[in-house]
Amino acid sequence: MNGSESFTDRANPGALISFVVPIYNEELTLPHLLPALDAEVFSKLTQSHELILVNDGSRDGSLPALLELERSRHDVRVVNLSRNFGHQIAVTAGMDAARGDAVVIMDADMQDPPRVCLELIEEWVKGSDVVYAQRRTRQDTLFKKATAAAFYKSLSHLADINIPENTGDFRLMSRSVVDELARYGEHDRFLRGMAAHVGFTQKAVPFDRDERIAGETGYPLRKMLKLSADGILGFSKVPLQLISRLGFFVAGVSLLGIIYAIVTKFFFPQIAVAGWAFTVVAIFFVGGIQLIMLGILGSYIGRIFEEVKGRPLYSIDDSFRRRS
Repeated sequence: MNGSESFTDRANPGALISFVVPIYNEELTLPHLLPALDAEVFSKLTQSHELILVNDGSRDGSLPALLELERSRHDVRVVNLSRNFGHQIAVTAGMDAARGDAVVIMDADMQDPPRVCLELIEEWVKGSDVVYAQRRTRQDTLFKKATAAAFYKSLSHLADINIPENTGDFRLMSRSVVDELARYGEHDRFLRGMAAHVGFTQKAVPFDRDERIAGETGYPLRKMLKLSADGILGFSKVPLQLISRLGFFVAGVSLLGIIYAIVTKFFFPQIAVAGWAFTVVAIFFVGGIQLIMLGILGSYIGRIFEEVKGRPLYSIDDSFRRRS
C-alpha cells in the first residue's frame, strides 16, 4: 500500500499493522504487555498485525523471554541490537523492520495504554497519516511534570516547526510517512520532531497516561536532558542566533562602562571609580558569557562531527539465531 491508497483499503482485513515496541530491561513488564495487547487490541482488529520487539541491549532476562515469544507466536518478530543504542535508535530499527501499511510505536512499560491503539488506528482508517497520542494527564512525579512542561514550552518557542506539546513517541504512522522518515539519517534523533517535520495529515488523540507497571524507567534525568538537547538543537537555530544577540548586549554594556569611566575621570574626579573589584567582576562576567557561547557552538559542532563520520545508526546481532 502506498500514498495513493484509498481510505477504505485501510480497514480491509488484508491491510497489515505493525506494532513496534523497544525493549530495554523489561523482563518484568513483558508478561503484562502481551496479554494486554491480545485482549485490548489484537482480538478487536479487523486488519492483520505483526508485533516487532526490539531488544536494545537489555542486561536482564528480556532477550530469552523475547526469543521464547518469537518461537511460540507467529505474529512476533524479534530484532536484537548488538548493544544498547538508545530508545530513539531502537524505535528506528523497529520501523525499518516493519512491513505494515501502518506502524504503531509504543513502549513496553504500560504507561502507553494498549487500548488507545484502537483509537489511533480508527483515525488512520479515516484518513490521517500521523496519529499521535497526546497526554491529558500523566502519572509522574511533580518534578518530571514540571520539567516536561518547561521543555515543551521552550521547544514551542524555539523550534522552527510546530511540534505538538505533551506528546511522546506513542503514535501511529502510515507507510508513506515511515518510508519518508527512513530517508532521515541523523544520529541524534528526536522522532516526535521528525514526524512533525515530515508533514502529511496529522491528528491528535487525547489520552490519560498510566503508571509504569513494573521495573525502572528507561529515561532517567541524564537521558531526558540528552533527548531535550536533541529536540532543541535538531530543530532550532535560535541558540546560535542568541549568541550574536548576547554578544551585542555585552558589547553595549561594556561601551556604557567605558563612557561612564571617561565621564567620571574628566568631569567628576571626586567620585571614586571602581577599582579591582569592578575589573574582576567584569572579567568573570565576560568570561562566563564566552564559555556559554563556546558550549552552544560545541554542541552544534559535535552533532556535525557525528554525522560526517557516516556510521550506521545501529547494528543487529543475529548470532543467537545461528546458535538456536
